[in-house]
Amino acid sequence: MAVPDPTGDDASRAGAQGYAAEWARTVRRLGFVPLSAVETERLLLVHTVRLAQALRAEPFTGQPAEDVGRALVEAHLTEPRMLEWSVRALGADFLARVMGGRGQPGDAAERIVALQGGLAAGFARALRDRTFSQQERIARSAWQARDEVEQALRDSEARFRAVFTGAAIGIGIAGIDGRIIDVNQSFADMLGYSAEELRRINVASLFHADDAAGMWGLYQELTEGKQDSVRVQKRYHRKDGSSLWTDLAVSLIRHDDGRPRFTVAMIEDITERYALQQRLRFQALHDPLTGLPNRTLFFETLGRVLDSADPGRRVGICFLDLDGFKAINDSLGHDLGDRLLVMIARRLADCVADHGHLVARMGGDEFVILVDGGDGLDDAVAVAEAALAAVSAPVHVGDQQLAVSASVGIVEGPAGETSASELMKAADTTLYWAKAEGRGRWAVYDPERSARDIARSSLAASLPVALDRGEFVLRYQPIVSLLEGSMLAVEALVRWQHPELGLLGPDRFIGLAEETGLIVRLGEWVLRQACRDAEEWRRRFPDAQLVVSVNLAARQAEDPAIVDTVSDALASSGLPAELLQLELTESAVMGTAGEPLRSLHRLAGLGVRLAIDDFGTGYSNLAYLRRLPIHCLKLAGPFVEGIRGDGPEAAVDHRDERIVDALVRLAHALELWVTAEAVETGVQAERLRALRCDTGQGRYFGAPVPAEGISARLSGTEGGSREREA
Repeated sequence: MAVPDPTGDDASRAGAQGYAAEWARTVRRLGFVPLSAVETERLLLVHTVRLAQALRAEPFTGQPAEDVGRALVEAHLTEPRMLEWSVRALGADFLARVMGGRGQPGDAAERIVALQGGLAAGFARALRDRTFSQQERIARSAWQARDEVEQALRDSEARFRAVFTGAAIGIGIAGIDGRIIDVNQSFADMLGYSAEELRRINVASLFHADDAAGMWGLYQELTEGKQDSVRVQKRYHRKDGSSLWTDLAVSLIRHDDGRPRFTVAMIEDITERYALQQRLRFQALHDPLTGLPNRTLFFETLGRVLDSADPGRRVGICFLDLDGFKAINDSLGHDLGDRLLVMIARRLADCVADHGHLVARMGGDEFVILVDGGDGLDDAVAVAEAALAAVSAPVHVGDQQLAVSASVGIVEGPAGETSASELMKAADTTLYWAKAEGRGRWAVYDPERSARDIARSSLAASLPVALDRGEFVLRYQPIVSLLEGSMLAVEALVRWQHPELGLLGPDRFIGLAEETGLIVRLGEWVLRQACRDAEEWRRRFPDAQLVVSVNLAARQAEDPAIVDTVSDALASSGLPAELLQLELTESAVMGTAGEPLRSLHRLAGLGVRLAIDDFGTGYSNLAYLRRLPIHCLKLAGPFVEGIRGDGPEAAVDHRDERIVDALVRLAHALELWVTAEAVETGVQAERLRALRCDTGQGRYFGAPVPAEGISARLSGTEGGSREREA
């Protein structure tokens, strides 16, 4: 928007703009301005120009200044200090800054005073007019609001009376002293009284004798003003003596000063709904087949026991599972199995009924008994034995007589030192122990055993990751000729370089690998790594012709791909097949038939040597043994340990020596090579040499070492003759 020039020259135009800018800054500094900075400056520039034009106008009048004052109020620039500054600035430097000293009338000073007065007068009159207008609107709104409130009150009373009279729910009004002031017909009908009879009754007389504890206390808190409303499910006495279940909501009505005045109660008849809820709750908390409490109710009860336990209170859990129940279901059908469960449930409930212990069905053929408040472990054991006796009695189901047994896991301890989840976890673990030890017995929770099981499970869970991360390493133990003392072979022994537990022996993880099925992957890694190391030795020490012996787990031997795996390991490493020996346990070899047996023949056909490890600890069929493609027997360590001596003069167990002699003769008769394991002393080595055993293995000949250790030993052999350690 273009603003007229007050004087016509550039200097005065700049002066007007500067004056307006300072005016705008001052206005925004002194109070709230509902305009932006740019809008404020633009507005005040217009007023600056109007004042300048009024100062030069002929004839002169102060009316434009009054208009400017009114405009300031209309723009909501009503801060008193803003008016004070505007009037003072108009008299102080308006002429010099805006008029520029040119074209000023002779009576400019008198005109400035007139403009100051007009500005103040216009501002004051506009402010007064706005105040009067606001007061008039407020008064008019107040009268209108009072009329609306009075009308709303009349409408509200009419609506309340209509609701009170025609409501299907019961509504009653009572004084703070409990005297009933008024009730509607629905209230009277629910309780079987007339409205007039109820007006002569005190609220307290309607309370049911079996009301939940604290019900009367809640009502007293309401009448004392400590609460404004209460909502509960409550029983009432009807006039005929029967009970009425209601959903009760009571509200407190107060005086204007906050004092309790009376109460308004609204009740809904929920007798049928309450009965349905109770039936549904029973169904939700009880097993539909046996009628026993289910796991939900059991955990609710156990939680209450633990939460309210006094110091020194003890709690026990007997977790029971039927032995072989699946076989009964599979052979006799689920219908008979269900009938058996019903009878077992009844027996369990009866056997602890005198003690008040809770018996619950957890699902399937699992039951649990909560031993609350016992004196110690003996009480829990007594309950478990009673339960086992009840279960083991012959059961007649239809025309079948069944012999049933169960296993029980027992957990018992101070109630304040455990939780429901910890108890059940321990009970489940202990039940597993009982089942592992045999049928029809109980076991008691042992924290140390549980810790060992947890550690074992943790190791099992981390096995696959360990294999992927390359945490497994190989150690090699020399197999030495007993006749010449030279190293003919090495056995590859796997170790786990655990990041936290250090170097773990095979006894810590091989069984876990077999249980989890990881033994096939782990065994393949051992095979391939051993072949690579053996080929490295063959390349560096071609005259040594060192055989590497690798253990093969039973599951590996049964793997249809074992021949392809071995063939690929040999091909990828470059190791000749005759330098690889695979060791299988005696039980694994003697149990082979079908495809595993064909695999052994195919492995032998590749040129791979096959050995039976720990020979003499199983039950070998010698006629079967001679038909297997076996090259070597490794005598079990216990036989060698029996001929151990601490020195040349030490006595030996001649029975073990005769057994070793017989085994060596047998192996040689079958044209098999014989290796003695666990050779620890020189006496053992000498006796084995005398018995014509071919090779020996044990700490006497060298402890298991990394591949570099074998390389160093081979290097020493090549450099000259090596004296065997004494």
